[in-house]
Amino acid sequence: MPLLTFLPPLGAVLIWSGNMTINQLTVGAIAPSSIAFLRWVLALAVLTPFLAPVAWRHRQAIRRAWPKLAVLGLLGMALWQGLAYVAAETTTATNMGILAAMVPLLTVLLSALILREAPSLGGTLGGVLALIGVAVLLGHGNPLSLLELRVALGDALMVVAATCYALYGVMLKRWPLDLPPWVVLYLQAVFATLFLLPGYLVGPMTPVDGHNVWLILYAGIPASIITTFLWMRAIRQIGASQASIFINLMPLFSALIAMAFLGEQIALFHFVGGVLVLAGVIMAQTLTRPLRRTNEDCIAD
Repeated sequence: MPLLTFLPPLGAVLIWSGNMTINQLTVGAIAPSSIAFLRWVLALAVLTPFLAPVAWRHRQAIRRAWPKLAVLGLLGMALWQGLAYVAAETTTATNMGILAAMVPLLTVLLSALILREAPSLGGTLGGVLALIGVAVLLGHGNPLSLLELRVALGDALMVVAATCYALYGVMLKRWPLDLPPWVVLYLQAVFATLFLLPGYLVGPMTPVDGHNVWLILYAGIPASIITTFLWMRAIRQIGASQASIFINLMPLFSALIAMAFLGEQIALFHFVGGVLVLAGVIMAQTLTRPLRRTNEDCIAD
């Protein structure tokens, strides 16, 4: 597989890592309902001049596909990213990182159930190995310490959010839409904005000021427009299950970002966990043989 195919999922996860890092900074600076809604308003303001005319030319295809686009916008934009802001108020960044790392394994499970895809040997073993690496990273070298974490409302919300995003990836693969990728992204953003509007109107509506405008800018452009496009491209190139394995790199990237911009020190457990995560990603990409043989395989033999 060409190395260039790894760039979209890596780029998306790198930007997400920055977004997960600043999730906690939104607490007290802007209400979850406000940033969840305003980020997509900003994204639409940027995209509309370029994509509205293109979408109009594809209006017949959009009319046929709008229910699917609405579901994708709800799962991958409104719920996944919106619930993360709500969860940040009642849980820790460590918990959020652990639960976000569930997405790859949830994707493999949902792909098997919905797409009837037999999980690959590398995807299964790599997913487990990468998850162990995440546990080492988040447990500061002692994965068993994660068992002492208390369950909060935010944890439950992140479980729902992770499930929504895993389902989003699976459905994006199941529904190959006859539309340009940017139009698909644009229509999903439109529906996400509509779904988030009631929560924004109910409030509280946080005024935009110098303390929170940069949070909205980051969430609205890199973390909304760029990452969604990169992730859709990754899913189409390598599949939902393999692309989702890269999400296990989020804790590693977050640690490197914290070291570069916050002066945090990298300890031995960072390297151990990072090696396990990277090994899991490589294993998932190279060992593609299904765990169980299909009838077609037997006939071919």
